[in-house]
Order: sequence, then structure tokens, then C-alpha cells
Amino acid sequence: MNLMARRMFELVEPIGLIPYSADDPNETMFALGFTNYWDTYFAGRAAPLGLVPAAVVDALFYNFAPGEVARHIPKVWRTTTPEAAIAARRAGCAKALRRILGARVDDAAFARTTELLLKAATGAPYEGRPMYAALRSLPIPDDVVTRLFHAASLLREHRGDGHIAALISEGVGGLEAHVLLALDMDMPAEKFGRIHHLPAAQIEAVVDAMRDRGLIGGDGWLSAEGRAVKQRVEALTDDLAAPPYECLEPAERDELIAALEPIAAALIAAQG
Repeated sequence: MNLMARRMFELVEPIGLIPYSADDPNETMFALGFTNYWDTYFAGRAAPLGLVPAAVVDALFYNFAPGEVARHIPKVWRTTTPEAAIAARRAGCAKALRRILGARVDDAAFARTTELLLKAATGAPYEGRPMYAALRSLPIPDDVVTRLFHAASLLREHRGDGHIAALISEGVGGLEAHVLLALDMDMPAEKFGRIHHLPAAQIEAVVDAMRDRGLIGGDGWLSAEGRAVKQRVEALTDDLAAPPYECLEPAERDELIAALEPIAAALIAAQG
């Protein structure tokens, strides 16, 4: 496991999660005419891809049940455009970050942190990273807070592309990935937030298939092999997430980690 990439994930993820952890982005997306959260999710995240079919979004997002993506794509583009969705998402996330982080966003140190994070986020190769490449194609915003969010989003999608590659390398499907994560946290699969809404029979079928593969034991929890698969997926994900941070000098990485620690702590506290 790449410990540096893992530590950066822990610090950058609270910034990248702002579209889903704060109310402000939902409000700016609802102002476009949306009436439910999942429309805003698909419009906001898929917007950098442009007007692509549901099958493309389904393939790139990877972990939604059959038919879920098609309930939103391309329907959301009858409400707004990708360009407007990108602008609204950015505005809402910047508003949330300013509200939570307060006066620190006006400091020169914050601007320096943003530029270091952006250097990492734009320095990695994008071959084989479709979601990262799509986001890389967007203009970099001028506002320092919006730049911070954009950098974190780039790093989140870069890591996500690698995570999907790691899952595929272990033969773990999208819904299986949710079950794997839930059971690894000692949570019954049917209680896990991303799949608890699915029909019980559908979740049972996924669990049964994983049991047949030896990933889940007779007690319904992860087997030794299941935990080994989860560990290999996480280790490879970290390894594949390292290239952006290798663009920084060692001293820059240390500086960035130290600067992000209080930012991440403030954002995590706000989620609570």
C-alpha cells in the first residue's frame, strides 16, 4: 500500500465530498429546476462528459444497479445543460467551503495550498482515466476556493478511475464492491447506504454469487479470501492514485499535508 497516497486520500476526500456532504451545492443545483437529489448527482458529476448516452455514464460510474443511471441520463439534460450544471455545482461547492472554512480562505497560505493541490491534480497522465480526463478538459476556475474544489475533484476522479481498474482486476462488479465495503465495515449489505434501497432479492443474488466465489462465508460475512480481495483492491487503488503526488517535490508534499490537515478536520467536523 502506498502510504503517501493513502494519507493524501484521507485529506483530499473531505473536500471532494462537498457536493454530497453540504446543502449549498444541492441548493444551487435545485435552482436550475431539479427536484430530487439523484438528478443533481448525475447532472453534476456527469456534466464534464457532455451529452453522452446512459450506457457511457453507467460504464464510467461503474457501481449503480442496472437501470438506475438510465432513470436520470439523459433526462437531466431536459432541465439544464452540462455547462450550467458545472457552473452551479462549482458555485454551490465554493459557497459551502467558504461557509465552513471562514476567513482562512482569504489567507496567502490558503492560496499556496490550493496551487500545490492543483499542481498535483493537473500533473498526472490521463490515459486510461476517462472521468479524470473529462474533468481535466474543463477550464481551471479563477476563484481560489473554486480552484481548491476543482483540484480535489480531479484527484477524486483520478483515484476513482484507478479504483475501478483495481476492482475489475479482481473480478469485483459494481454492486459487489458495495457489498464488499459494507461487510468489511461489519455492516449487513442490506443496510449499506448505496444499495439499501434495492430489492432484497437483488441484494441476495449479489451476496449469493459472492458466496459461490468464496468471498463470503456461510455466516454471511467476508471470508478470509474476501478480506484478502478487499485488501488487494485498496492497495492497488492507493498505488494507482500516487502519480499526481509524485509531481510534487518531497518538501512540497510535506507542506501540502500539513496545510490540508486543519482544512480536512474542519470539513469533517462540519459533516458531523
